[in-house]
Amino acid sequence: MMMYRRIRDLREDADLTQEKVAKVLSCSRRAYCSYELGQRDIPTDILIRLARFHNTTTDYLLGLTNERERPWK
Repeated sequence: MMMYRRIRDLREDADLTQEKVAKVLSCSRRAYCSYELGQRDIPTDILIRLARFHNTTTDYLLGLTNERERPWK
């Protein structure tokens, strides 16, 4: 569940709506909402796009690390 909480927190920290993030990911708001709620697994390609969009790593989104910043630029 950590992953789902983190994508919501990142979105809210950036003052973005679910609609705006869904548009960036080329998915519906409903699909994105289901990712945030943990009702649907996040496909790998969407996970990668989320990490790039939020300038973080997939490990952070998956809860494998607490390091939010990417170690490279």
